[in-house]
Order: sequence, then structure tokens, then C-alpha cells
Amino acid sequence: MHDVVLIPGDGIGPEITSAMRRVVEATGVGINWNVQEAGAGVIDEYGTPLPDHVLDAVRATGVAIKGPITTPVGTGFRSVNVALRRAFDLYACVRPCVSQPGDGSRYENVDLVIVRENTEDLYAGIEYDRGSEGASRLAEVIAASGQGPVREDAAISIKPISEAGSRRIVTYAFEYARANGRKKVTAVHKANIMKATDGLFLRVAREVAAGYPDIEFNDKIVDATCMGLVMNPDDFDVLVLPNLYGDIVSDLCAGLVGGLGMAPGANIGEQGAIFEATHGSAPDIAGKDIANPTAEILSAAMMLDHLGEHEAAGRIRAAVRATLAAGEKVTGDVRRALTGTAEGCVGTQAFADAVIEHL
Repeated sequence: MHDVVLIPGDGIGPEITSAMRRVVEATGVGINWNVQEAGAGVIDEYGTPLPDHVLDAVRATGVAIKGPITTPVGTGFRSVNVALRRAFDLYACVRPCVSQPGDGSRYENVDLVIVRENTEDLYAGIEYDRGSEGASRLAEVIAASGQGPVREDAAISIKPISEAGSRRIVTYAFEYARANGRKKVTAVHKANIMKATDGLFLRVAREVAAGYPDIEFNDKIVDATCMGLVMNPDDFDVLVLPNLYGDIVSDLCAGLVGGLGMAPGANIGEQGAIFEATHGSAPDIAGKDIANPTAEILSAAMMLDHLGEHEAAGRIRAAVRATLAAGEKVTGDVRRALTGTAEGCVGTQAFADAVIEHL
């Protein structure tokens, strides 16, 4: 029996996590679900979208799976997702991007993995607003260093990239590649321009790569990587990236395999692991039983692998592929990709039922 925290989330989160839970339970793997609420719905009661008791529950189990949680844009609480990653130092964001039958993509047989550093870079959240004392003092330091003036009305973000953080994420990527039979790791950067920060990341990546002679290594500038992924995704296998580039490129890669509705994800560190669909909470379709739960179900397969339940994880992936390949009991987004119309589609829970039938 495995103890797992389940955070249903906002919007379509409760629907897709319900579908996921039924699929996992149908495999016969014993899960003791500890359901914890977080997100916009608990702010009035607790004054925060991420109450301490939720963190305590995740800390106790070391494993959680969650639905999407709404992140305010521009103001308010930075992000429940970011807060969870920080609280448990979940430094590795792992996002497999694998073609699925009927995913509507222009590509076939895409099979690559994004390994994104999760704790540093511009997403560290070290920011100073326009007109603040911090922005003014930083502008003075920058001017005094001879690196050019900063406009008086500028907001400023800091981009920390450390040797230790770079080393552990690149090492994770190589260890992942070795454990999963992958042949190549590509370090993605902008070291031609960001010579201090991205330059450090690249230097460390090359040092780490030297310790894995069995795995091919190369590096690519991030803009060239984006072009290469669109032109020929077969050139890539495992990509390891700093935080911001990893966020952008992982969504690009999701687009190669039908979109975020097909894209599972995991956030992993020494203190635990949290699994999640990588798409948003889609409040406009919440409660309508039309959301595609594929990404959440595939995230659960990643969770089962993490728990050592490899046979069950493989059965779930095979069942999802079989359901999508059959094309008869699929959600509206998949039906439109297959036929051009949503006519004949099924709802979220009926799709889960179809996956269960194929287990």
C-alpha cells in the first residue's frame, strides 16, 4: 500500500483527478489517497491557496499528485506550483513528450524528454518593481560596474544560476537517460549572450557529460533548439535546460504531440516528488465533463513508476494508447483532431471508463 497525497486543484482539476484516480485503482495497485484541498477555493478559509497542513501532508508521504491550480496573472500569490517546488526543493521538472494516436499533431513518432531545472533562473522570483528602492540601488550598482545605464522606470529581475544547481540538474538528466535507455543529452542555453549565467550552466554541463561516455552529448542555443524541434524533433532525445527556457521549450514540445492535454509531468527532488498534468485549470469548461484527462492519467503512470509499480504504469500507458487509437470513446479535442468535428465524442469520465476497459 502506497500513501499518496491527492490535490484535486481548481477548475477542471477535480474532474480529471477523479478520472485519474479511478484508472489507477483499476490497476489493482494499493493507494491510500490523502485528499488535500489547495487553490483559489481555500483562500477565504485559510488566507492562502496553499495552507500549511497541505505542505505537512506532502512532507509526510513524500509523494503527491495534483490537478491544475489557477495562478493569478500579474498580481497576488506567485504560484502554488512554484511554492510546492520551493518547499520541497523539487529541482527537476521532467516532461516526457510522446506522440499518441489521434493527437492531431503534424508529427509522428516524437519521443523526447524535457528535464528542466526548477528552482533557479528568473523563476527564482527575485524582482524589484519599478520605482522601488531595490530597483534604484541595483540600477546604481549596474551603472557603477560599467554595464550600462538602466532606465529609471525599469523593473528588474535577477537571474541566479549556480554551479551546484546546474550540476545536479545535468547529472539528473544523464542518470535519467542511462536508466531509461536514452542515447543522447542536449544541454540548451544562451551562453553566446548570457556568458556568466548560461555560460556557467554550459561549462558545468560539459564537465558532467565527461563522466558519462556511454551517452552522447551536445549543446544548442535555445533559439536554434526551438527551430530544430519544429523542423526535425527526431534530432533530440533528452534535453536539459535552465528554468525559463525549460518552461517555454517543454510547452513547444507538448505542441509536437497534440498539446498540453497529452503532456504529463513530474517535479522531483531528494525530499519527494509531485506529479501533475502540465496544462492549466481551464475554468471556462469546469464542471462540464468535457476535459481531456489524458495528461493527468499519464502523470499517474509516471507516479507509479516512481513508486516502483512499473508493470501497472506500463499497462496504463498501453491502455491510453489503445483507447486513443480506437478513437471511439475519446474527448472532444481528440475527436476533432481525428475527424474535424467533436461529434460522437465522450466526456471525461467516459474516457476514463474506456481506458479502464483496456487495462
